[in-house]
Amino acid sequence: MASEPVARAVAEEVARWGGMRQTGVSLRYMTEFGARPTERNLLLSAQFLHKELPIRIARRALDLDSLPFGLSHKPAVLKMIKMIRVRHTNVVPTMALGVQQLKKDLGGTKAFPSGINEIHQFLDRFYMSRIGIRMLIGQHVALHDPDPEPGVIGLINTRLSPMLVARLASEDARAICMREYGSAPDVNIYGHPDFTFPYVTIHLHLMMFELVKNSLRAVQERFMNSDKHAPPVRIIVADGAEDVTIKISDEGGGIPRSGLPRIFTYLYSTAEHPPDLDGHNGVTMAGYGYGLPISRLYARYFGGDLQIISMEGYGTDAYLHLSRLGDSEEPLP
Repeated sequence: MASEPVARAVAEEVARWGGMRQTGVSLRYMTEFGARPTERNLLLSAQFLHKELPIRIARRALDLDSLPFGLSHKPAVLKMIKMIRVRHTNVVPTMALGVQQLKKDLGGTKAFPSGINEIHQFLDRFYMSRIGIRMLIGQHVALHDPDPEPGVIGLINTRLSPMLVARLASEDARAICMREYGSAPDVNIYGHPDFTFPYVTIHLHLMMFELVKNSLRAVQERFMNSDKHAPPVRIIVADGAEDVTIKISDEGGGIPRSGLPRIFTYLYSTAEHPPDLDGHNGVTMAGYGYGLPISRLYARYFGGDLQIISMEGYGTDAYLHLSRLGDSEEPLP
């Protein structure tokens, strides 16, 4: 068949590109380079993408083809691989559905079989690579905006207000909580209202939304049938010399100490019945267990981190560390 030589040639080309070295960039470099969107710089950016994107995509393709436990052949993953060529907005939830299908095959999350770390490491690489690819493409496209907002360079807001992003993300999370439960705890935000620093707005909003959503759900479910008034979720923004740290605190009952090692794994979710993603486009309060691990990857992408400290019987504190220096290169998988 004529398709077999074509398929073999494509596989060889993917292997060739996948064997090339990736080139990481930093937030500071993106900012400094993007601050001069001359015709020459935009051409250099396009040339960089033209070479870099095939390398990164080829590496993920090679990874996808060699997953353990048959994950490469789960229906949702096969569907995702086909859809990547057309559109990959829903890659994260679709891959999460494939992981949940694997979870059912493994009989839940009580005891992970040996070798399951390979799945988690793959998903970390896969999602981190996706974050980087979308950032590079988004930055290049946004640099062509003829009338950018003041202080905005591509996707980077050089004067981002974490207080404002925290408020907007909290409003979005509360709206979801109201939709699902009919009410939502308050969110109180503390910090200097005039403080700004350079960061990617959409990244911070995503992380804040996920963390606040988790806290709202925990508080709401703990106090839903109680005579006591649900306590507020508290957000504290601290401006340090190296890091901007944002703490999200709740009194939602906390997480058992035995469960803490699993909260950043992709097979862990507190939801008993994750929603069916086939045809599901809405945001839910809990689901596939990728909110926390994905948020941590976004934090680490530019040299930050996410830590969770919990007191079972009381509540949970999430510490989101964001590097102010902006000199960390992408942690390329």
